[in-house]
Amino acid sequence: MLEAAFATGVRGLPGAGDDTLARVGRERWRSALAERAAPTLPRLDALTADPHAQALMDAMFGNSPFLTWIAERDPDFALDLMYHGPDVMAERGVAEIACLQESAAAGTDPCAALRLCKRRLALTTAVADITGHWELERITRCLATFAEGALRTACGFVLAEAAKRGILRLPNAAAPEDASGLIIIGMGKLGAFELNYSSDIDIIVFYDPQRMQTDDPQALAQHMNRLTRRLVRLMADRTADGYVFRTDLRLRPDPGSTPPAIAVMGAEAYYETMGQNWERAAMIKARPVAGDRVAGAQFLDHLIPFIWRKNLDYAAIQDIHSIKRQINAHRGGGRIALAGHNIKLGRGGIREIEFFVQTQQLIFGGRLPQLRVRGTLEALYALAEAGKIAVATADELAEAYRFLRRLEHRLQMIADEQTHIVPEEPKRFARVATFLGYADTAAFERDLLAVLQRVEAHYADLFEDAPALSLGGVKGGNLVFTGSEPDPDTLRSLAELGFTNPKAVDGSVRGWHHGRFRAMRSTRARELLTELMPLLLREIAAQPEPDAAFLAFDRFLQALPAGVQLFSMFYANPDLLRLVVHILGMAPRLGALLARRSSLLDSVVSRDFFSPPPPLDALEAELGTVLSRCRYTEEMLDRGRAWANERKFQVGVQSLQGLLDTGAAGIAWTNIAEAALRCFLPAVEAEFAAQHGRIPGCGMAIIGMGKLGGREMTAASDLDLIFVYATPADGAHSDGAKPLAAPQYFARLSQRLIIALTSPTAEGQLYETDMRLRPSGKAGPIAVSMQSFTHYQREEAWTWEQMAITRARSIVGPAPLMAAIAAVLRERLTQQRDPQTLVRDIAEMRAKMAHEHPADSLWEVKHVRGGLIDIEFIAQYLQLLHAHQHPEVLSVTTVDALDRLERAGLMEQATHVDLCQALALWQAVQARLRLTLAGPVRPAAGAGAEAPQALERAVRGLMGLDFETLVDHMTEAAARVRAIFAQVIEEPAAAAEKAPLVPADGRHPS
Repeated sequence: MLEAAFATGVRGLPGAGDDTLARVGRERWRSALAERAAPTLPRLDALTADPHAQALMDAMFGNSPFLTWIAERDPDFALDLMYHGPDVMAERGVAEIACLQESAAAGTDPCAALRLCKRRLALTTAVADITGHWELERITRCLATFAEGALRTACGFVLAEAAKRGILRLPNAAAPEDASGLIIIGMGKLGAFELNYSSDIDIIVFYDPQRMQTDDPQALAQHMNRLTRRLVRLMADRTADGYVFRTDLRLRPDPGSTPPAIAVMGAEAYYETMGQNWERAAMIKARPVAGDRVAGAQFLDHLIPFIWRKNLDYAAIQDIHSIKRQINAHRGGGRIALAGHNIKLGRGGIREIEFFVQTQQLIFGGRLPQLRVRGTLEALYALAEAGKIAVATADELAEAYRFLRRLEHRLQMIADEQTHIVPEEPKRFARVATFLGYADTAAFERDLLAVLQRVEAHYADLFEDAPALSLGGVKGGNLVFTGSEPDPDTLRSLAELGFTNPKAVDGSVRGWHHGRFRAMRSTRARELLTELMPLLLREIAAQPEPDAAFLAFDRFLQALPAGVQLFSMFYANPDLLRLVVHILGMAPRLGALLARRSSLLDSVVSRDFFSPPPPLDALEAELGTVLSRCRYTEEMLDRGRAWANERKFQVGVQSLQGLLDTGAAGIAWTNIAEAALRCFLPAVEAEFAAQHGRIPGCGMAIIGMGKLGGREMTAASDLDLIFVYATPADGAHSDGAKPLAAPQYFARLSQRLIIALTSPTAEGQLYETDMRLRPSGKAGPIAVSMQSFTHYQREEAWTWEQMAITRARSIVGPAPLMAAIAAVLRERLTQQRDPQTLVRDIAEMRAKMAHEHPADSLWEVKHVRGGLIDIEFIAQYLQLLHAHQHPEVLSVTTVDALDRLERAGLMEQATHVDLCQALALWQAVQARLRLTLAGPVRPAAGAGAEAPQALERAVRGLMGLDFETLVDHMTEAAARVRAIFAQVIEEPAAAAEKAPLVPADGRHPS
């Protein structure tokens, strides 16, 4: 009868946002009913004769295409709902779910039936909401209760399937969930009975291997993951019947690196050691919703100390506050724009109310058990009752919460979309206002704005004493890295900062917070990083290539053994963070050194770090003091390396910052190496002598060759060395407990020194050494006597070896021996040579090197034609050619040798300028590449445009040039040097080939 119809008794309904949609909806519903049994149309006609029932239809069909679709799909149910109302139909739904659980446990696939039930629930709750028949709390509880029933149905079915396949043995086949060991925890709004109209459901799936009965425990994890995926498909897959709930597993521990189902022991360990405050906040609402709910309750009981900490230090409270402060690290005080506003995530939105409540619960809930409640409204009044907020505040926030949730439901009801965005388009905005029951849009705007502003004000007041989540005035926009999914405002902020792949940056930062790296596995490290994040991202974004710099910082974090001390330094000294970001963005080699030994930054904050590097004598004294305090060899090796690493890092940073030019940096790198040799040789000698004694009157000297000899070292230079010992009397042995003959004595001593220099320790390697320039090369002894050295240089040295000694100098050893070495070297260098033989040998050697080391790219600055080798060969050739008449041209340093040759009138001024300019350019490029890049770069031949990004980044700004201009200068320099090399060496060599050979020393290298 009409009098019994629910629809005829409702009042105060919203109007139709679109009259056409309302009319079409009624017609489609009537057509669907017409296809049913005959009695339905008279019932519909009787119902639609009532203006109140007509108004309800207009409110449904005139505002929601989704509700129209449901009524058309299930017209009889819609008619019953109009007659009997949501109370009766909801009870029927509960009964239907109970029946489904039984049939699913028996093996009947519930997929279609669950989707039918969900459609009916959607229509039932929509009518209850539109008519105001149910309060908000009843609507959200009804949705959550149905979701729980659907999960239990699906869970029972997949467990029964697993038992049927022999994967599990169930204690109770009639009730598969009971004592199954499979735990499904409802999170968020599902857990708190606050589900919204088109909500996802957030769940975490755990399993307890000790409770599960299986014949294949090794495969249990794999089976549980498959079972979980099957469960999610049952709930979330869209079929012809629709879907049940979109199901999200991303609130599980570290979702980026963990499987869908997690063993309880692993989960407990995660929460106890790496759980974050936002995860504590999420667990406030957690409850067992399906599966083995007894085991689920026990699991959550185990997490109580994690969720509800009784003692919170200041840092922990600051991190809890940062949950809020991340949201609006940069928020203006202007008017909130309503069109397009996100009522969940935006200013004054639902999340601010939820975080307002949850942060207070986290801070006080450990000591006040009455605050340990799941529901937002319940928690608001619990806080008020506990005296933590004013009752008026609770009332205002509760009223705002209900308003925003009601608006949220209407927005989602339109098209069954999980949206929280108020439409921007005016007509759609007006329709939403109508759907909420407003007669005009202006009233809706006033009410919505008042609610948002009221929430924002309370939210701001709660944290007014907490410092802004910024350092030094740096603001970073929304930077939210909590929760299980990227925050849209955060992605926009990252894009505005200059990152081209904001999602990748967001994912990596979330990984840091999940403790995927060793440095991030302490709570304090993660709390500090939260505070540093705005400044960190701002500084990374300021690098020439923000995404590459971010990846470098990510690798840096990954390599760090610990993070608290370093992050504390960054927090106390933001300039230090800026420096590290710059280093990582520009010099990965230095960054790798920093990652291995972050204590290097201790030296950065010292007063003299950016002062000019000390001279050699001061470095030698400094290292000598360090080594004198060492009690054993291993300590000496570690302390020596630590000292060298600090000094190398200082030179590297000063070079990168432009405080040292290439020449000054080369001298500084060389001085560090020379100080190490001067201090390590006596230390090794003393240790060696303790075992083998000494040979009276005999000492050993070290000759530096190559870049070490020429004082032109770079960050990656090795040490080219020759060991020479004073010639002892025939048959001389050492005087120790284990005497050795001189050749064996000095060979072993040399090997000990090489080991001391090259062996890796906890502090890394000091230097690589290269002994190939010693007399007879690899075939010769590792240490030679002075007599043998003199004979070899006078009688056997090849032309290339004579070229090499133009850069030779004694580094350390007894003064008389070093003087003797210097005399032999000068004697050999000033010997008159046959010009034709000399130039032909050098030309052949250069051609052989070009064949063995083909270099078509400008960036192979050493071997490229017109590069460093050609300039060094020109300088060495002219020194060997003219030193017998002009000994003043001899110099171990290439640029000084060129200067001397020009002053002696042996090189034209224009040639000198070209060579010196090219030398400075090549040395600057090489020094920068070896400082910044961890390995060789081999781009396509001569193509600056094809250079890898890492290379372009490494040389950006070098010598004040942009990349394209630098490439142009390098191209021009190579051409000029190539022409000079041809004129000075190749053309005379070609002419010498045609002339008769008259060797000056009677032999010619093969």
